[in-house]
Amino acid sequence: MPGFDDDILAQAPVEEVWKLLYDPSCFPRWWAGVGTTEPAGGGPDGDFTLYPDGYPDFPMPQALRTDGDGRTVTISCLVSDLEFRWRLEPLGPGSGARIAVHVEIPAAEAHRLGAQRAAVRASLRALAHLAEATAAPPARG
Repeated sequence: MPGFDDDILAQAPVEEVWKLLYDPSCFPRWWAGVGTTEPAGGGPDGDFTLYPDGYPDFPMPQALRTDGDGRTVTISCLVSDLEFRWRLEPLGPGSGARIAVHVEIPAAEAHRLGAQRAAVRASLRALAHLAEATAAPPARG
């Protein structure tokens, strides 16, 4: 199965990144190609439906699993079988967090590898930026 890894450092606490990574309603704010999301009936694993940007009539059910310690989120597309395993690593007090992702793509979708690499890179940047902005103290004025 083809796949790849990517990561980025964020100057934000792991907890701030986790809030954005665990909640599918936040995905359109940072995940490239995600138009909207909606809950899929409150399944036990946090299942949700993703609608790709520009395709509001193309529901893509997803499974969301966490490892329970607030560090790993796995999102599996139930349509195309792509899997994204996001991992957070604290870098020490005041040092931020490493956001890493491992993507697995089934052989039938291997032609999408380059596009997925670019989308994941853009998503990592957007996620880090959003977490940093959320973690920043409010401006005085």
